[in-house]
Amino acid sequence: MKFQPRTGPDRGFKRSEELGMRFERTIPDGAHTYAKGNDQYPEHYAPYIVSGRGCRVIDADGNEFIEYGMGLRSVTLGHAFPRVVDAACRQMKSGSNFVRPATIELECAEELLTMIGGADMAKFGKNGSDTTSAAVRLSRAYTGRDIVAICAEHPFFSVDDWFIGTTAMSAGIPKAIRNLTVKFHFNDAESLRELFRTYPGRIACVMLEVEKEIPPSPGFLEALPEICHENGALLVFDEMITGFRWHNGGGQTLYGVTPDLSTFGKGMANGFSVAALTGKKEIMQQGGISGERERVFLLSLTHGGETHSLAAAIATMRTYKSEPVIETLWSRGERLRRGVEKSIREHHLEENVVLPGKPCNLVYGTRDAEKKPSQEFRTLFLQETIRRGILAPNFVVSYSHTEPDIDRTVECVHEALGVYRRALDEGIGKYLEGRPVRPVFRRLN
Repeated sequence: MKFQPRTGPDRGFKRSEELGMRFERTIPDGAHTYAKGNDQYPEHYAPYIVSGRGCRVIDADGNEFIEYGMGLRSVTLGHAFPRVVDAACRQMKSGSNFVRPATIELECAEELLTMIGGADMAKFGKNGSDTTSAAVRLSRAYTGRDIVAICAEHPFFSVDDWFIGTTAMSAGIPKAIRNLTVKFHFNDAESLRELFRTYPGRIACVMLEVEKEIPPSPGFLEALPEICHENGALLVFDEMITGFRWHNGGGQTLYGVTPDLSTFGKGMANGFSVAALTGKKEIMQQGGISGERERVFLLSLTHGGETHSLAAAIATMRTYKSEPVIETLWSRGERLRRGVEKSIREHHLEENVVLPGKPCNLVYGTRDAEKKPSQEFRTLFLQETIRRGILAPNFVVSYSHTEPDIDRTVECVHEALGVYRRALDEGIGKYLEGRPVRPVFRRLN
Protein backbone atom coordinates (compact mmCIF):
# COMPACT_ATOMS: atom_id res chain seq x y z
CA MET A 1 0.00 0.00 0.00
CA LYS A 2 1.69 3.22 -1.16
CA PHE A 3 0.87 6.83 -0.37
CA GLN A 4 2.03 10.20 -1.50
CA PRO A 5 3.14 11.64 1.85
CA ARG A 6 1.35 14.79 2.95
CA THR A 7 3.59 17.16 4.85
CA GLY A 8 1.71 20.47 4.59
CA PRO A 9 -1.14 22.12 6.50
CA ASP A 10 -3.77 19.85 4.86
CA ARG A 11 -2.82 17.05 7.22
CA GLY A 12 -5.91 15.03 8.17
CA PHE A 13 -6.71 11.86 10.10
CA LYS A 14 -10.04 10.64 8.69
CA ARG A 15 -8.77 7.16 7.80
CA SER A 16 -6.99 6.76 11.15
CA GLU A 17 -10.16 7.71 13.04
CA GLU A 18 -12.12 5.08 11.11
CA LEU A 19 -9.43 2.50 11.84
CA GLY A 20 -9.48 3.43 15.52
CA MET A 21 -13.05 2.22 15.91
CA ARG A 22 -12.18 -1.10 14.24
CA PHE A 23 -9.09 -1.54 16.38
CA GLU A 24 -11.05 -1.05 19.60
CA ARG A 25 -13.79 -3.47 18.48
CA THR A 26 -11.22 -6.17 17.71
CA ILE A 27 -8.28 -5.71 20.10
CA PRO A 28 -8.60 -4.98 23.86
CA ASP A 29 -7.32 -1.43 24.41
CA GLY A 30 -7.08 -1.10 20.61
CA ALA A 31 -3.37 -1.92 20.70
CA HIS A 32 -1.06 -4.78 21.61
CA THR A 33 1.07 -2.47 23.77
CA TYR A 34 -0.54 -0.15 26.32
CA ALA A 35 1.90 2.67 25.55
CA LYS A 36 0.62 2.70 21.96
CA GLY A 37 -3.06 2.90 22.94
CA ASN A 38 -5.51 5.61 21.88
CA ASP A 39 -5.67 6.91 25.45
CA GLN A 40 -1.99 7.87 25.13
CA TYR A 41 -2.63 10.23 22.20
CA PRO A 42 -4.84 13.26 21.62
CA GLU A 43 -8.37 12.71 20.41
CA HIS A 44 -8.48 13.10 16.60
CA TYR A 45 -4.65 13.04 16.45
CA ALA A 46 -3.85 9.33 16.80
CA PRO A 47 -2.32 8.18 13.51
CA TYR A 48 -2.09 4.52 12.52
CA ILE A 49 1.23 3.75 10.87
CA VAL A 50 1.57 2.03 7.50
CA SER A 51 5.31 2.23 6.85
CA GLY A 52 8.57 3.74 8.01
CA ARG A 53 12.07 4.37 6.74
CA GLY A 54 14.87 5.93 8.71
CA CYS A 55 13.31 8.30 11.25
CA ARG A 56 10.16 8.95 9.19
CA VAL A 57 6.82 7.15 9.15
CA ILE A 58 3.70 7.42 7.00
CA ASP A 59 0.23 6.90 8.41
CA ALA A 60 -2.98 5.50 6.91
CA ASP A 61 -3.99 8.97 5.66
CA GLY A 62 -0.68 9.49 3.86
CA ASN A 63 0.70 11.93 6.42
CA GLU A 64 4.45 11.86 6.96
CA PHE A 65 6.01 12.35 10.40
CA ILE A 66 9.47 12.60 11.89
CA GLU A 67 9.16 9.99 14.61
CA TYR A 68 10.68 9.96 18.09
CA GLY A 69 10.44 7.11 20.53
CA MET A 70 11.20 4.79 17.62
CA GLY A 71 9.17 1.70 18.45
CA LEU A 72 9.28 2.32 22.21
CA ARG A 73 13.09 2.75 21.96
CA SER A 74 13.60 -0.57 20.14
CA VAL A 75 14.51 0.91 16.74
CA THR A 76 17.86 2.49 17.52
CA LEU A 77 19.31 2.43 14.00
CA GLY A 78 16.19 3.52 12.11
CA HIS A 79 13.16 1.94 10.45
CA ALA A 80 13.93 -0.60 7.71
CA PHE A 81 17.67 -0.12 8.25
CA PRO A 82 19.12 -1.80 5.11
CA ARG A 83 21.93 -3.80 6.75
CA VAL A 84 19.56 -5.31 9.29
CA VAL A 85 16.69 -5.97 6.88
CA ASP A 86 19.01 -7.60 4.35
CA ALA A 87 20.48 -9.92 7.00
CA ALA A 88 17.02 -10.97 8.20
CA CYS A 89 15.77 -11.55 4.64
CA ARG A 90 18.77 -13.72 3.75
CA GLN A 91 18.21 -15.84 6.84
CA MET A 92 14.47 -16.24 6.18
CA LYS A 93 15.30 -17.96 2.88
CA SER A 94 17.24 -20.60 4.82
CA GLY A 95 14.45 -21.31 7.32
CA SER A 96 13.31 -19.60 10.49
CA ASN A 97 12.92 -22.41 13.05
CA PHE A 98 14.17 -25.99 13.38
CA VAL A 99 13.83 -28.99 15.69
CA ARG A 100 17.44 -28.57 16.89
CA PRO A 101 19.45 -25.42 17.63
CA ALA A 102 20.63 -23.51 14.59
CA THR A 103 24.28 -22.49 14.38
CA ILE A 104 23.21 -18.84 14.25
CA GLU A 105 22.05 -19.13 17.87
CA LEU A 106 25.63 -19.70 18.98
CA GLU A 107 26.92 -17.01 16.63
CA CYS A 108 24.51 -14.45 18.08
CA ALA A 109 25.24 -15.41 21.71
CA GLU A 110 28.98 -15.13 21.16
CA GLU A 111 28.55 -11.77 19.41
CA LEU A 112 26.56 -10.43 22.36
CA LEU A 113 29.07 -11.68 24.93
CA THR A 114 31.89 -9.82 23.16
CA MET A 115 29.97 -6.61 23.89
CA ILE A 116 28.90 -7.33 27.48
CA GLY A 117 32.21 -7.69 29.28
CA GLY A 118 31.02 -9.01 32.65
CA ALA A 119 28.88 -11.85 31.30
CA ASP A 120 29.86 -15.49 30.61
CA MET A 121 26.64 -16.95 29.20
CA ALA A 122 23.52 -15.76 27.38
CA LYS A 123 19.98 -17.07 26.89
CA PHE A 124 17.54 -15.54 24.40
CA GLY A 125 13.90 -14.55 24.78
CA LYS A 126 11.51 -12.62 22.59
CA ASN A 127 10.84 -9.61 24.85
CA GLY A 128 12.15 -7.95 27.95
CA SER A 129 9.56 -9.50 30.24
CA ASP A 130 10.77 -12.99 29.27
CA THR A 131 14.26 -12.22 30.46
CA THR A 132 13.55 -10.14 33.57
CA SER A 133 11.17 -12.81 34.82
CA ALA A 134 13.76 -15.48 34.06
CA ALA A 135 16.29 -13.48 36.08
CA VAL A 136 13.89 -13.40 39.03
CA ARG A 137 13.21 -17.14 38.84
CA LEU A 138 16.91 -17.93 38.53
CA SER A 139 17.76 -15.66 41.46
CA ARG A 140 15.16 -17.29 43.66
CA ALA A 141 16.43 -20.76 42.80
CA TYR A 142 20.09 -19.84 43.23
CA THR A 143 19.61 -18.16 46.60
CA GLY A 144 16.71 -20.24 47.93
CA ARG A 145 14.83 -17.03 48.76
CA ASP A 146 11.47 -15.65 47.70
CA ILE A 147 11.42 -11.81 47.85
CA VAL A 148 12.42 -9.52 44.98
CA ALA A 149 13.54 -5.92 45.63
CA ILE A 150 12.93 -3.45 42.79
CA CYS A 151 13.60 0.25 42.35
CA ALA A 152 10.50 2.31 43.14
CA GLU A 153 11.39 5.07 40.67
CA HIS A 154 11.62 2.74 37.68
CA PRO A 155 8.17 2.28 36.17
CA PHE A 156 8.33 -1.03 34.31
CA PHE A 157 10.15 -4.35 34.58
CA SER A 158 7.81 -7.10 33.34
CA VAL A 159 4.26 -8.00 32.30
CA ASP A 160 4.37 -10.90 34.75
CA ASP A 161 2.65 -11.04 38.13
CA TRP A 162 5.74 -10.49 40.29
CA PHE A 163 5.98 -6.93 38.92
CA ILE A 164 2.51 -5.94 37.68
CA GLY A 165 1.20 -6.76 41.14
CA THR A 166 3.09 -3.71 42.41
CA THR A 167 1.30 -1.31 40.05
CA ALA A 168 -2.15 0.29 40.02
CA MET A 169 -3.21 -2.41 37.51
CA SER A 170 -2.91 -5.31 39.97
CA ALA A 171 -6.37 -6.79 39.29
CA GLY A 172 -6.19 -10.56 38.87
CA ILE A 173 -2.95 -10.97 40.83
CA PRO A 174 -3.15 -12.74 44.22
CA LYS A 175 -2.07 -10.73 47.25
CA ALA A 176 0.38 -13.48 48.21
CA ILE A 177 2.33 -12.79 45.02
CA ARG A 178 2.10 -9.01 45.40
CA ASN A 179 3.62 -9.27 48.87
CA LEU A 180 6.78 -10.90 47.50
CA THR A 181 8.00 -7.76 45.72
CA VAL A 182 9.32 -4.84 47.78
CA LYS A 183 10.77 -1.47 46.79
CA PHE A 184 13.82 0.66 47.52
CA HIS A 185 14.73 4.10 46.18
CA PHE A 186 17.22 5.08 43.50
CA ASN A 187 20.30 6.91 44.78
CA ASP A 188 19.38 5.82 48.31
CA ALA A 189 21.60 2.93 49.33
CA GLU A 190 20.33 3.14 52.88
CA SER A 191 16.76 2.38 51.73
CA LEU A 192 18.08 -0.87 50.22
CA ARG A 193 19.99 -1.75 53.39
CA GLU A 194 16.79 -1.14 55.34
CA LEU A 195 14.97 -3.71 53.16
CA PHE A 196 17.62 -6.29 53.98
CA ARG A 197 17.18 -5.50 57.68
CA THR A 198 13.39 -5.76 57.38
CA TYR A 199 13.48 -9.05 55.44
CA PRO A 200 16.61 -10.83 56.72
CA GLY A 201 17.57 -13.87 54.65
CA ARG A 202 14.59 -13.50 52.30
CA ILE A 203 15.61 -11.19 49.43
CA ALA A 204 16.74 -13.16 46.38
CA CYS A 205 17.71 -10.30 44.09
CA VAL A 206 17.81 -6.56 43.67
CA MET A 207 16.63 -5.32 40.25
CA LEU A 208 16.94 -1.84 38.81
CA GLU A 209 17.75 0.02 35.64
CA VAL A 210 21.24 1.46 35.52
CA GLU A 211 19.78 4.93 34.92
CA LYS A 212 16.53 6.66 34.04
CA GLU A 213 15.97 10.41 33.90
CA ILE A 214 17.88 10.97 37.15
CA PRO A 215 21.60 10.09 36.94
CA PRO A 216 23.16 7.86 39.59
CA SER A 217 24.77 9.74 42.45
CA PRO A 218 28.51 9.18 42.95
CA GLY A 219 29.06 5.85 44.65
CA PHE A 220 25.46 4.59 44.48
CA LEU A 221 25.82 2.01 41.70
CA GLU A 222 29.27 1.06 42.95
CA ALA A 223 27.84 0.22 46.38
CA LEU A 224 25.17 -2.15 45.08
CA PRO A 225 27.27 -5.31 44.46
CA GLU A 226 28.71 -5.15 47.98
CA ILE A 227 25.33 -4.53 49.62
CA CYS A 228 23.74 -7.40 47.71
CA HIS A 229 26.54 -9.90 48.20
CA GLU A 230 27.08 -9.23 51.88
CA ASN A 231 23.36 -9.97 52.31
CA GLY A 232 23.37 -13.09 50.11
CA ALA A 233 21.38 -11.61 47.20
CA LEU A 234 22.08 -11.21 43.49
CA LEU A 235 22.29 -7.89 41.65
CA VAL A 236 20.30 -7.68 38.40
CA PHE A 237 20.56 -4.79 35.94
CA ASP A 238 17.63 -4.24 33.58
CA GLU A 239 19.37 -2.79 30.51
CA MET A 240 16.39 -2.74 28.15
CA ILE A 241 16.84 1.00 27.65
CA THR A 242 20.45 1.70 28.63
CA GLY A 243 21.72 -1.25 26.59
CA PHE A 244 22.50 -0.28 22.98
CA ARG A 245 21.94 3.37 23.82
CA TRP A 246 24.27 4.48 26.65
CA HIS A 247 27.35 2.55 25.51
CA ASN A 248 28.15 -0.45 23.29
CA GLY A 249 28.56 -2.43 26.52
CA GLY A 250 25.48 -0.98 28.17
CA GLY A 251 25.10 1.29 31.15
CA GLN A 252 27.10 -1.10 33.30
CA THR A 253 30.16 -0.53 31.10
CA LEU A 254 29.66 3.23 31.05
CA TYR A 255 29.59 3.32 34.85
CA GLY A 256 32.00 0.44 35.47
CA VAL A 257 29.73 -1.71 37.66
CA THR A 258 29.28 -5.44 36.92
CA PRO A 259 26.03 -7.10 38.06
CA ASP A 260 25.45 -10.82 38.55
CA LEU A 261 22.75 -10.91 35.85
CA SER A 262 21.72 -8.47 33.12
CA THR A 263 18.78 -8.30 30.75
CA PHE A 264 18.83 -6.73 27.29
CA GLY A 265 16.28 -6.21 24.52
CA LYS A 266 14.66 -3.30 22.69
CA GLY A 267 17.53 -1.97 20.53
CA MET A 268 19.35 -5.30 20.44
CA ALA A 269 17.91 -6.21 17.01
CA ASN A 270 16.64 -2.82 15.78
CA GLY A 271 12.98 -3.63 16.29
CA PHE A 272 13.07 -7.39 15.63
CA SER A 273 11.94 -9.47 18.58
CA VAL A 274 15.03 -10.53 20.51
CA ALA A 275 15.90 -10.17 24.20
CA ALA A 276 18.65 -11.70 26.26
CA LEU A 277 19.49 -12.71 29.80
CA THR A 278 23.24 -12.65 30.43
CA GLY A 279 25.24 -13.41 33.53
CA LYS A 280 27.96 -15.22 35.39
CA LYS A 281 28.45 -18.89 34.52
CA GLU A 282 28.02 -20.24 38.06
CA ILE A 283 24.54 -18.71 38.17
CA MET A 284 23.42 -19.12 34.57
CA GLN A 285 24.35 -22.80 34.28
CA GLN A 286 21.68 -23.67 36.86
CA GLY A 287 19.24 -23.09 34.01
CA GLY A 288 21.06 -25.65 31.90
CA ILE A 289 21.94 -29.34 31.99
CA SER A 290 25.26 -29.20 33.83
CA GLY A 291 26.11 -28.76 37.50
CA GLU A 292 24.73 -30.42 40.62
CA ARG A 293 22.12 -27.88 41.72
CA GLU A 294 18.38 -28.35 41.29
CA ARG A 295 17.47 -27.53 37.70
CA VAL A 296 15.72 -24.24 36.89
CA PHE A 297 13.18 -23.79 34.08
CA LEU A 298 14.95 -20.68 32.85
CA LEU A 299 13.76 -19.86 29.33
CA SER A 300 12.28 -22.37 26.87
CA LEU A 301 10.47 -20.60 24.05
CA THR A 302 9.32 -22.04 20.74
CA HIS A 303 10.53 -18.89 19.00
CA GLY A 304 13.51 -18.16 21.25
CA GLY A 305 15.91 -19.21 18.49
CA GLU A 306 13.96 -17.70 15.59
CA THR A 307 16.77 -17.37 13.10
CA HIS A 308 15.93 -14.22 11.14
CA SER A 309 15.52 -12.21 14.36
CA LEU A 310 18.93 -13.43 15.51
CA ALA A 311 20.37 -12.48 12.12
CA ALA A 312 18.93 -9.01 12.65
CA ALA A 313 20.53 -8.88 16.11
CA ILE A 314 23.94 -9.87 14.73
CA ALA A 315 23.71 -7.24 11.99
CA THR A 316 22.66 -4.64 14.57
CA MET A 317 25.52 -5.45 16.94
CA ARG A 318 28.07 -5.41 14.13
CA THR A 319 26.76 -2.02 13.02
CA TYR A 320 27.35 -0.75 16.54
CA LYS A 321 30.92 -2.04 16.39
CA SER A 322 31.74 -0.60 12.96
CA GLU A 323 29.83 2.69 12.94
CA PRO A 324 29.53 5.60 15.42
CA VAL A 325 26.01 4.69 16.54
CA ILE A 326 26.33 5.58 20.22
CA GLU A 327 28.18 8.81 19.49
CA THR A 328 25.47 9.83 17.02
CA LEU A 329 22.64 9.08 19.44
CA TRP A 330 24.29 11.32 22.02
CA SER A 331 25.16 14.14 19.59
CA ARG A 332 21.76 14.25 17.88
CA GLY A 333 20.01 14.17 21.23
CA GLU A 334 22.18 17.02 22.49
CA ARG A 335 21.42 19.08 19.37
CA LEU A 336 17.70 18.51 19.98
CA ARG A 337 18.02 19.40 23.65
CA ARG A 338 19.81 22.69 22.90
CA GLY A 339 17.25 23.70 20.30
CA VAL A 340 14.20 22.90 22.41
CA GLU A 341 15.68 24.52 25.53
CA LYS A 342 16.31 27.70 23.54
CA SER A 343 12.66 27.73 22.50
CA ILE A 344 11.54 27.08 26.08
CA ARG A 345 13.50 30.12 27.22
CA GLU A 346 12.14 32.31 24.42
CA HIS A 347 8.58 31.42 25.40
CA HIS A 348 9.37 31.81 29.13
CA LEU A 349 8.36 28.21 29.84
CA GLU A 350 11.29 27.18 32.00
CA GLU A 351 8.96 26.18 34.86
CA ASN A 352 6.42 24.47 32.62
CA VAL A 353 8.36 22.31 30.16
CA VAL A 354 11.34 20.23 31.30
CA LEU A 355 13.73 17.93 29.41
CA PRO A 356 15.15 15.30 31.78
CA GLY A 357 17.30 12.37 30.74
CA LYS A 358 20.51 11.71 28.89
CA PRO A 359 20.70 13.14 25.33
CA CYS A 360 20.51 9.60 23.93
CA ASN A 361 17.22 9.04 25.78
CA LEU A 362 15.65 12.48 26.12
CA VAL A 363 12.11 12.82 27.47
CA TYR A 364 9.96 15.81 28.35
CA GLY A 365 7.65 16.79 31.16
CA THR A 366 4.67 19.15 30.94
CA ARG A 367 3.36 21.34 33.76
CA ASP A 368 0.38 23.61 34.13
CA ALA A 369 0.17 27.21 35.32
CA GLU A 370 0.59 25.98 38.91
CA LYS A 371 3.82 24.18 37.88
CA LYS A 372 2.17 20.80 38.53
CA PRO A 373 2.59 17.81 36.16
CA SER A 374 -0.24 18.02 33.65
CA GLN A 375 -1.74 15.41 31.33
CA GLU A 376 -3.82 18.16 29.70
CA PHE A 377 -0.74 20.13 28.69
CA ARG A 378 1.00 16.96 27.55
CA THR A 379 -2.00 16.35 25.31
CA LEU A 380 -1.88 19.88 23.95
CA PHE A 381 1.83 19.57 23.18
CA LEU A 382 1.26 16.25 21.40
CA GLN A 383 -1.67 17.72 19.49
CA GLU A 384 0.34 20.67 18.25
CA THR A 385 3.46 18.68 17.32
CA ILE A 386 1.50 15.93 15.54
CA ARG A 387 -0.40 18.45 13.44
CA ARG A 388 3.00 19.85 12.38
CA GLY A 389 4.42 16.48 11.40
CA ILE A 390 6.29 15.47 14.55
CA LEU A 391 5.28 12.23 16.29
CA ALA A 392 6.98 12.58 19.65
CA PRO A 393 5.66 10.93 22.82
CA ASN A 394 9.24 11.63 23.91
CA PHE A 395 12.41 12.94 22.24
CA VAL A 396 14.27 9.64 21.90
CA VAL A 397 16.43 9.78 18.77
CA SER A 398 17.77 7.11 16.42
CA TYR A 399 20.94 6.76 14.36
CA SER A 400 18.86 7.79 11.32
CA HIS A 401 17.89 11.22 12.65
CA THR A 402 19.95 13.74 10.69
CA GLU A 403 20.85 17.25 11.75
CA PRO A 404 18.24 18.69 9.31
CA ASP A 405 15.63 16.36 10.89
CA ILE A 406 16.54 17.70 14.31
CA ASP A 407 16.45 21.31 13.13
CA ARG A 408 13.04 20.81 11.49
CA THR A 409 11.79 19.28 14.72
CA VAL A 410 13.01 22.27 16.72
CA GLU A 411 11.12 24.62 14.37
CA CYS A 412 7.88 22.67 14.84
CA VAL A 413 8.36 22.43 18.59
CA HIS A 414 8.92 26.18 18.75
CA GLU A 415 5.53 26.75 17.11
CA ALA A 416 3.87 24.20 19.41
CA LEU A 417 5.37 25.87 22.47
CA GLY A 418 3.94 29.15 21.28
CA VAL A 419 0.48 27.57 21.55
CA TYR A 420 1.45 26.14 24.95
CA ARG A 421 2.37 29.65 26.15
CA ARG A 422 -0.95 31.09 24.96
CA ALA A 423 -2.86 28.23 26.61
CA LEU A 424 -1.18 29.02 29.92
CA ASP A 425 -2.06 32.69 29.60
CA GLU A 426 -5.58 32.35 28.20
CA GLY A 427 -6.75 28.95 29.43
CA ILE A 428 -6.14 25.53 27.93
CA GLY A 429 -9.82 25.01 27.08
CA LYS A 430 -9.42 27.48 24.24
CA TYR A 431 -6.78 25.31 22.55
CA LEU A 432 -7.18 21.67 23.54
CA GLU A 433 -9.47 19.93 21.04
CA GLY A 434 -10.41 16.74 22.92
CA ARG A 435 -10.04 14.77 26.12
CA PRO A 436 -6.61 14.58 27.79
CA VAL A 437 -4.35 11.54 27.63
CA ARG A 438 -4.21 9.29 30.69
CA PRO A 439 -1.48 7.37 32.55
CA VAL A 440 -1.01 3.75 31.45
CA PHE A 441 -0.96 2.49 35.02
CA ARG A 442 -4.32 3.39 36.52
CA ARG A 443 -6.81 1.27 38.47
CA LEU A 444 -9.96 2.13 36.52
CA ASN A 445 -10.63 2.61 32.82
